[in-house]
Amino acid sequence: MNSGLNAGAVAEYRRVLLQSDFDRFAKLTGDDNPIHCDPAFAAKSHFGATVAHGMMLYSCICKGLAELIPGPGAVQLEQSLMFPNPTFVNDQISVRLTVEGAAAGVLDIATDVCKPGPGGKLLPTATGRTRVVPAGVAVPAMAPFAAGGESGDTALYGLRPGATAAGERVFSAADLDEYGDLTGDRNPVFRDDGAARARGFAGRIVPWPLLAGMFSDLLGTRLPGRGTGWMKQTLRYPAPAYPGETLSATVAITRLRADKELVNLSTRVLAADQRVVCDGEALVLVRNLENKTG
Repeated sequence: MNSGLNAGAVAEYRRVLLQSDFDRFAKLTGDDNPIHCDPAFAAKSHFGATVAHGMMLYSCICKGLAELIPGPGAVQLEQSLMFPNPTFVNDQISVRLTVEGAAAGVLDIATDVCKPGPGGKLLPTATGRTRVVPAGVAVPAMAPFAAGGESGDTALYGLRPGATAAGERVFSAADLDEYGDLTGDRNPVFRDDGAARARGFAGRIVPWPLLAGMFSDLLGTRLPGRGTGWMKQTLRYPAPAYPGETLSATVAITRLRADKELVNLSTRVLAADQRVVCDGEALVLVRNLENKTG
C-alpha cells in the first residue's frame, strides 16, 4: 500500500466520557437534544440517563485515524456508522481501528467503539467502516450520495414524508480549535493551513464530525425533534468546507416506519456556492420524542 500500512494494522485507545464532554459538544455543534444534555429528561427516556452524541463518538474515531495513518493528514472520503448500544456518562470507551485493505491507495478501515458490558464482554456503541486517503495519494473526485426511495407509512407522530428542516452555520477558527481540544483529534488538515495545502486544499478545513454535527443539530432539535435517537448514518465528503464559509444543512424525511418508530432522512450540507461538502442518509428512532403531535 502507498500509505505504508499493511492489512491488519490496528490503532486502539480508551477514554472516559463525562457529562461536561457532552455539554461542550452540544455547545460546539448546537445539538442540545435533551437525551444528551438534560439528565431529568433522559432519565424518563428508554435510555434512563444521558447518552453521548453519535457525532462525538465519530470524533473519537477521527482522533484514532489521525494517529493510525502516518503523514501530514489523512483525508476521509466516506464513513458509515451504526449505534447499537448507548454510551453513558462515565463509560470508558475503547476505540479500535483496523486496516482491512486498500484499492488505488485508498484505505478501507473498520471502525469500532465499544464499552465494557456484562461478564466483561465488550458492547459495541458505534461500529462502521471508513475509506481514507493517506498522505502521498491524490484525493479522488467523489459523487454525491444517492438516497434510496423506499416506500413506507404516510404519518408518524405528526411527521410526514417530504418534511424538511434547514439551518446555517459559519465555523470559525476558534470552533476548529475547540473541536481539537475537546476530542483530541489532531489531524493537521484541521489545524494547519500549510498541512492542508499540502493535501490540495485552500487552507485548513472544517472537521468532518462538525459538518455531520449540523445534521445532528437538526435531527435532535427540529426534525424529527427533541428526543430523537440516532441509529445509523452514512456520510460522504465530495468537497471540503472551510472556516468562515456559510454552510447550509438540510434534512428531509424519506421514509416512515410507524410499527418500529423509525424515520429515514436524507442529510446534506452545502457551501454558499452550492458545492456539496457532506451528505448521506440517517436512520433515527423517535420513541422518545418530546412532542408527539400525531
